Amino acid sequence: QVQLVESGGGLVQPGGSLRLSCAASGFTFSNSAMSWYRKAAEKERELVATIFTTATTPIYADSVKGRFTISRDNAKNTVYLQMNSLKPEDTAVYYCKARRFSAWGQGTQVTVSS
Repeated sequence: QVQLVESGGGLVQPGGSLRLSCAASGFTFSNSAMSWYRKAAEKERELVATIFTTATTPIYADSVKGRFTISRDNAKNTVYLQMNSLKPEDTAVYYCKARRFSAWGQGTQVTVSS
């Protein structure tokens, strides 16, 4: 079955950086577009970024554009989210998802605070 395991979250000061990873299994990773979502307390879940299977340019939420970069390594079945210039409003649980499937991972907590 589809399994997604996120890692790399933590506590970081405003302006800092983190790199999230999501290890995928149970499906043909290279054939699937992958997305990162986040869920902050008392807010709706937000689509952060999506990377496709082709050379199509990834898409980003306006709130993270220019600060976050999504990438993938098909040899490792892993999708990444490089987060720079972090702000307190980026605090959330971050999840990855394969667009073709409904499964979610356990998420990884990102807290941006001084």
